[in-house]
Amino acid sequence: MFLYEFFSKKYYLTGIMIILCIIIFNFACTIPTNADAEISSLSYQVLEVYPHDVKAFTQGLVWKDGLLYEGTGLYGSSSLRKTDLKTGKILQQITLSDNFFGEGITIFKDRIYQLTWKEQTGFVYYLETFQLSETFSYEHEGWGITHDGENLIVSDGTPILRFIDPVSLKEIKQIKVFENEKPVFMINELEYINGKIYANIWQTDLIAVIDSESGKVISWLDLSDILKPDDENGKIDVLNGIAFDPENEHLLITGKLWPKVFRIKIFDNR
Repeated sequence: MFLYEFFSKKYYLTGIMIILCIIIFNFACTIPTNADAEISSLSYQVLEVYPHDVKAFTQGLVWKDGLLYEGTGLYGSSSLRKTDLKTGKILQQITLSDNFFGEGITIFKDRIYQLTWKEQTGFVYYLETFQLSETFSYEHEGWGITHDGENLIVSDGTPILRFIDPVSLKEIKQIKVFENEKPVFMINELEYINGKIYANIWQTDLIAVIDSESGKVISWLDLSDILKPDDENGKIDVLNGIAFDPENEHLLITGKLWPKVFRIKIFDNR
């Protein structure tokens, strides 16, 4: 009888422990974590609208000291230009050789960096003169480029963002962009803003807001209704072009062959 009671109590207690472990495990799985946090949907307000060159196949956009810098693409039409935002007037411009398809641009200190699409060649220019300082090469396509104040950040249409040393122009690290554990493709034009990377997603009117440390998409901005029917000229291409005005904390938004640049204010609906 003693042995029976001993083993009965032993297995009873074991069973209780197993049940408690299952309850604790299930409870822990339901606790929200940063990784499971809801992805927010951003909204926006259009504050001002400016003219934009309808022949500019916009690939990169930067706001610097009250002027708008733009990199344009297409073989035979690629350029780097500085414009007056309010009038759309081109103040300074250089054109790329016909065998280069210009892509994203960024300004780091006193240099402008410009990528090319399939030519695996980047250009570095002096900010004031647009004179070529140097060229560099890479082993992937060039799409978008920005910087975090320390390193350049480059996209190539894949979920991978590469961090590049602006002096040696060598790759430092990579992050993989994901949403709900799934990779995000077609990452195009980039803009780094306060620890986050804003990215145009090619062939859409969406901007992904990406945590620059983890690669996690934390917000989406849908700009599919920002252009009105009257803006359509038969040549309109996709949204592409994000510039940040830090003084006002506004975004400047345009697209390839768009007739307008929009100044917008962003709101988090979370």
